[in-house]
Amino acid sequence: MTEGGLPQLDVARVQRWCDSQVPQHIRNEIRIECDVAPRHLTICGCRPPWREDAGPDWTRFPIARLHYTWTTGLWTLYWRDHNLKYHRYQPVDPSSRVQGLLDYLDSRADPIFWG
Repeated sequence: MTEGGLPQLDVARVQRWCDSQVPQHIRNEIRIECDVAPRHLTICGCRPPWREDAGPDWTRFPIARLHYTWTTGLWTLYWRDHNLKYHRYQPVDPSSRVQGLLDYLDSRADPIFWG
């Protein structure tokens, strides 16, 4: 377990998955990254500043959240609405395997995550 209670192997798996989503040669244009919090991982799309006066920071757009429940050992997939609130994604059941949720995101089955 990590300090925040997330399984270290699952965190590493999600980080590797994020790295694999964008070919190396275009990572100066877009990246997929994982923000780690004590009870969840947020998968974000990242873009460089679109104007010089916007500053040097990349824009981060949350794509999905993977919430871990320590007592059950289950990962749950969440989507974000236009009000920046997260909701449980009902079509996919919570899973003890985070890879199953990543596979679902990989399938691009629902545009709610990828637009």
